[in-house]
Amino acid sequence: MSISRIDYGELAAPSAEPEARSGSRPKRRHSLVRFPLRVVKWALLAVILAVLPFLLLIRGGVFAYQQWELQPWLALAVSATATTLLLALYALVASRRIGAGKGLTKLMTRAAALLACAYVVYSVMFVAVGNVKSDEVRAEYTALHPLLRLGASALILVDSESVITDAGRTPDFYRRMGLPPNEASLHFEQESGFVHALDLRTIGRSDRRNRAVEIAFRVMGFHTLRHVGTADHLHVSLRVEE
Repeated sequence: MSISRIDYGELAAPSAEPEARSGSRPKRRHSLVRFPLRVVKWALLAVILAVLPFLLLIRGGVFAYQQWELQPWLALAVSATATTLLLALYALVASRRIGAGKGLTKLMTRAAALLACAYVVYSVMFVAVGNVKSDEVRAEYTALHPLLRLGASALILVDSESVITDAGRTPDFYRRMGLPPNEASLHFEQESGFVHALDLRTIGRSDRRNRAVEIAFRVMGFHTLRHVGTADHLHVSLRVEE
């Protein structure tokens, strides 16, 4: 009598394939969930890396001026040097990531340093006609404290429609407006040799936009005050710590 043999392996094989297919679905779903999270993570990292040099340049300069009691140009030089080194580090890391040679790495590092220096020089020397209320205000721009000029330049870089409505003042300004001169005004030249306040236009701009500008200047280390006075505006000042 012959004994028939049954191969159970062939019967079990078909059931394994659906399990494998069903097991791949959670993996796909998991990858679909992780992709947006990665995009958000890299976007946040990009924003942080872009904002950090400005914070180091401006907030660092304000800190050096107020806490270390450095002269205006020396405080700016300290923060500008730190920012230049940071951008050079960015370039060095980026060149390593792309596998650049020594020559290209050196070129990228120097370019980053020159970019930082060029931005600082431009910010403290120039302001576009469209970003000031009048030629008189534009002429007063270089009378502002260098760190205030850097702050205004950073704002204009992000918000090209920002307008500086006032910078330096004299007692005659208040007399023309029918107001008593405010001797304590930071719009007057201070002991540093510079004007320590500027006014920004708020009329015709949304409250959300004005509020964002106010927060940005506070983050950079400046004092802000929204008040009416002769007209609704945002007062930004650099105070000396007592």
